[in-house]
Amino acid sequence: MKSSEQILSSLSKQSHYGSLVQHACYQKFMALLPKKFQNAIAFIYIKNRTLFIALSHPGYKMELNYNKELFKELLATLRQHAPECQEHIADEVVLFNSKYYKPKEKNESNTVPHYSELSSGDFEIMLDDEKLREKFLHSKEIILHNLNTKTD
Repeated sequence: MKSSEQILSSLSKQSHYGSLVQHACYQKFMALLPKKFQNAIAFIYIKNRTLFIALSHPGYKMELNYNKELFKELLATLRQHAPECQEHIADEVVLFNSKYYKPKEKNESNTVPHYSELSSGDFEIMLDDEKLREKFLHSKEIILHNLNTKTD
């Protein structure tokens, strides 16, 4: 009985499933990159022995331009250690900003955080200013109301 790896390997050797090998080579290349570069890249593809790297945000372009040599070194490393990727390796690297990439939406909750009242509302108000005294009394009422309507 053949394992799933053997079946996929035999399928990928057929010409019409060549994109499976190509995709596996892209994944190997991405795995060699540092995590911050992996997050910066939206997608990659190779055309005419040139590696095109689409960036997820325009702000990454300058930093990755300075690291083009790193990409070329990683491609050379991949060429040495992955013989199945020989024909899917590029000689040049081109970076561009992708206008088609939409960043992943973060799961943000719309709930308002509720905190329990820490004050007991037990304070004396010894003020001569009547406006200020009313403000403190109003604050005391709010604190006492929050204590009475606990939602634990």
